[in-house]
Amino acid sequence: MERLEVSKLNHHFGFTEVLNDINFTLEQGQVLSIVGPSGGGKTTLLHLCAGLLDVEEGTVENSFVSSSFAFQDARLLPWKNCIDNISLGLLANGWDKTVATKKSQEIALKFGLEEQDFDKFPKDLSGGMRQRVSFARALVVRPSLLFLDEPFSALDIGLKQELQTILIDMIGKKSITILFITHDIMEAIRLSDKMLLLEADPGHIVKEFSFELPQKQRDDKFVYEQTAKILQDKTIINTFELRPIGAKS
Repeated sequence: MERLEVSKLNHHFGFTEVLNDINFTLEQGQVLSIVGPSGGGKTTLLHLCAGLLDVEEGTVENSFVSSSFAFQDARLLPWKNCIDNISLGLLANGWDKTVATKKSQEIALKFGLEEQDFDKFPKDLSGGMRQRVSFARALVVRPSLLFLDEPFSALDIGLKQELQTILIDMIGKKSITILFITHDIMEAIRLSDKMLLLEADPGHIVKEFSFELPQKQRDDKFVYEQTAKILQDKTIINTFELRPIGAKS
């Protein structure tokens, strides 16, 4: 079984402790989210897990055969057109250019792009279209593990729902494992099997939440009810510095 195992992970930037004693395991086919307030070390943790930062103390053991990363901003190469940006990972893995182009065009259409967009450069694409290209680039290589760094935070409601629906379909088919970070609890409830709460200064895990209902069955009512319930949790209230729902000022 493929898995990502994080054990006794600590991290510093200079003399500042950013993460302290992080421990969790992500099993094949699971979706694990990490939520917490801004500045709490979520992105640093994700970068350590993805190998984008060197591990200083503790261990990150990743046995997944392949992985890819979708960032909060699209990070497209400005001198390459839409399809060339999507096909980067395929070409890096040795795919034939013609085949890589065809696969990239197919997934571009799946993600709501049109043929007239194929030759456009990032400067000619809207923010939403650039994010579609970013997702397509991450998924065209069919990774067994997908890292997501708040990829929906800057999107409008319709596009966010559209991209989440694509991921939920993949999750239902058990064709992908996902580790993602977000400050949006509703987003975590909609997508996650497990949600870890990261408290700041330094970042450390203070609570775990599990959701048994399959993602495809989680309608808005389920998400709203679970969100209302979790927002009453004392650990959530303290971590995000919230006032309890219904509390008088």
